[in-house]
Amino acid sequence: MSTKNIEVIVPPREPHFVGDGFRVHNFIPSAYRLDMQRMDPFIMLDYNSRFYFPPSDKPKGVGVHPHRGFETVTIAYKGKVAHHDSSGGGGIIGEGDVQWMTAASGVLHKEYHEETFSQKGGEFQMVQLWVNLPAKFKMSPPKYQAIANQQMGEVELECNGGKVEIIAGEYQGVKGPAFTFSPVSMFNVKVNEAGEASFDFPAANNTALLVIEGEIEVNGESVVPVNHFVLFENKGEKFHIKSLAKSTVLVLSGDPLNEPIAAHGPFVMNTREEIVEAFQDFQNGKFGHLED
Repeated sequence: MSTKNIEVIVPPREPHFVGDGFRVHNFIPSAYRLDMQRMDPFIMLDYNSRFYFPPSDKPKGVGVHPHRGFETVTIAYKGKVAHHDSSGGGGIIGEGDVQWMTAASGVLHKEYHEETFSQKGGEFQMVQLWVNLPAKFKMSPPKYQAIANQQMGEVELECNGGKVEIIAGEYQGVKGPAFTFSPVSMFNVKVNEAGEASFDFPAANNTALLVIEGEIEVNGESVVPVNHFVLFENKGEKFHIKSLAKSTVLVLSGDPLNEPIAAHGPFVMNTREEIVEAFQDFQNGKFGHLED
């Protein structure tokens, strides 16, 4: 098998606020070379790098908003988020946990800092990904997967190097708990200083990583600092990381759907006509009801 080399290392863009509770750097689709088609099936990635929110009696966040045609995946690294949707899903995403919401045919959703966290204030760090759905599943019923940290697959790295937490996909024969509609791998790699890990994905997969904490070396040659995103070429299968300081790395790889993408705001479909229909259905109350 040949090496999967780096195509580009992308620094974080200037942050902006989503609502008043999420201070994010957008990588997908607005950063250099990271448009929806290139990153398919990952069509959006907002990264709330480590940020201190002062105490607040009113929880900060994002009010009621619709989604259709894809899945939202929220990964909590610091802080806690409370969320609710019109299909009856909801709960609290604690540190290390993941919320995997399949919006599919349509939901209303809201997410806020969890009440106790909001009152105390503290460091907040999250990733939110949008994973596109194949056309045949875009209008399927909404569903929700609450993935606690202890439910994830786990592989210990050699020489006390750290561990790989498997959210989705498979690593060294250990599978993650997330159900996916197309082949997707999603790992949190927690590497001790000088720890090493190797990964193997099909050449055609769209593969990337985001350094959440620390600093790593990729393939023995490229140093990647914290909060930087690495896009790999669609050639070769294997790449290797070594931690230069205790690090956390989000690794993503997905089999591209290779279907038309029509996106407007909170709706991602295959045609413009389907986007118009989504707006009409939302305005006609077909996404259910949720109090702000």
